[in-house]
Amino acid sequence: MHQYAKPQIASGWLVVLAAAILLVGMLSLYRSSDAAAPPGEPFANATAQRSEMIAYLKEIRDLLKEQNALLKTDAIRVVVVETTSKTGKP
Repeated sequence: MHQYAKPQIASGWLVVLAAAILLVGMLSLYRSSDAAAPPGEPFANATAQRSEMIAYLKEIRDLLKEQNALLKTDAIRVVVVETTSKTGKP
């Protein structure tokens, strides 16, 4: 029985060694993509992003004020039309 134990242990180590070589080979091919952030600036500028969002929100607020002012006057009328589907159901 001892004759078969050594080859099984040797083949087990051979499998472990092959897996380790494969892993090292795969990791050696890894590199960061071109889409990654530049190395000098790992994170986006949060202050600039916040300022840009605030500017967009102010623009939206102004447009909503203008829309509401137009709706309060009689310059624009909203007409709701209920369409029917092909089956005749609304």
